[in-house]
Amino acid sequence: MQALNLPPFDYKVTNSGGNILIWDVLRRKHVVLTPEEWVRQHVVHYLTGHLGYPLGLLSLERGHAYNQRRKRTDLCAYNAHGKPLLLVECKAPSVPITAGVAMQAATYNQTIGAPLLLLTNGLEHYCWRVDFEQRTNERLSEVPPYVVAG
Repeated sequence: MQALNLPPFDYKVTNSGGNILIWDVLRRKHVVLTPEEWVRQHVVHYLTGHLGYPLGLLSLERGHAYNQRRKRTDLCAYNAHGKPLLLVECKAPSVPITAGVAMQAATYNQTIGAPLLLLTNGLEHYCWRVDFEQRTNERLSEVPPYVVAG
């Protein structure tokens, strides 16, 4: 897999039926290692291993409703009270982070209500603090650590 602009981590891969699988610590099972999954796993390990986000407060690919349609978020971190804190949209490294990707994540976040939003393809990362009351957002230079953001 491609080297990413995220810290490396110890990962476990296996081969099954012609597919390469990676161990997912959140789902506690092997999942097919796609380029997007490679990014998602890096983000999970970055948040937990470097920024202090508790593993038990992360949720992968949780479904939610938007405009009467079922959508799936890539990753959501919750605060100690179970409220959404950080919504992460992961793309494969070959997929640029465009205004359309930002709009997709912002649209999802209208129903989720996380005050932090992260868009990444593993090479580029964009993080915003969203103020729903003021209807503003502020671009951040980095993802806040859990102790500060939580």
